[in-house]
Amino acid sequence: MGGGAPPPRQAFQLAVILPNSTRSALECWLGRIPRRVGYSRRWRDWLLSEAVPPRPGHLRMRKRSPGEIRRLIRTPLPLPPSQPPPAAHQIHDYLCLTATLGANPAPRAPLVRVTPAEIERAQLTLLPEPSGAGLPLLGLNPGAEYGPAKRWPAANFVTVAGEVSRRLGPCRWLLFGAPHDLPLCEEIARAIGGSAVNLAGRTSLRDLMGLLKQCQVLLTNDTGPMHLAAALGTPVVVPFGSTSPVLTGPGSPGDPRHRLLTADTPCAPCFLRACPIDFRCMTGITPERMAAAVMDVIGGNR
Repeated sequence: MGGGAPPPRQAFQLAVILPNSTRSALECWLGRIPRRVGYSRRWRDWLLSEAVPPRPGHLRMRKRSPGEIRRLIRTPLPLPPSQPPPAAHQIHDYLCLTATLGANPAPRAPLVRVTPAEIERAQLTLLPEPSGAGLPLLGLNPGAEYGPAKRWPAANFVTVAGEVSRRLGPCRWLLFGAPHDLPLCEEIARAIGGSAVNLAGRTSLRDLMGLLKQCQVLLTNDTGPMHLAAALGTPVVVPFGSTSPVLTGPGSPGDPRHRLLTADTPCAPCFLRACPIDFRCMTGITPERMAAAVMDVIGGNR
């Protein structure tokens, strides 16, 4: 058993519960936080002190069943992707929730800051010797916590990195990920070659922010570092498959700095963790399209 005293109890007075799950409300209830504000959902209203009704324009993310997906792909004529309207972006849900506490609901882009000292420390401690100093830094984040349906194939990341490096010239690819992403990032770094630095499992949150801030672009799946990079002002290029960029895209809805790519598949977005058929929503996004998007972003930053 570990030694030392337990952490001091924090006397929180208010919890704004952004996730709509029962678990998130239960955790705040068990923490004895007296004021617990969240959206009303079945099975969890009794855990909230204030259950807020869904805002007008809210669109719930409904998972498609495997049977529904198979029916959609059997449709004789291709259907346009069933994308929700722009006003459905979840940022509006969160602003509406905080507005019940008196906050301003006017849309604002997510913003986080990192200091020059933090950027310098991350570079000095995590990047190789300065032989590559001055080279463009490009980020690559191939993992995704939600499940395999959000992970673009590893081989495609390698292809894009190779094509971008060929067109851009000498550059350095920084591979980001959690500790369990280490084998995946190592596989990709080895295939890219000497220009790649595998940082999976090696960065603190502030280190990650410092390095993302220095990247000209982040090639990433729909995951946490995508949102973090966008909030730092770093453009992102993202393949969206089982999820919708209209609902959970990075930054402000429609931010022109980012490139959010989808394939014309009638079953997307399905919001499933794993694809029950052939993963066409992701394999339909080609490395050529992604490489062109990365170069488009880099060209606009020069």
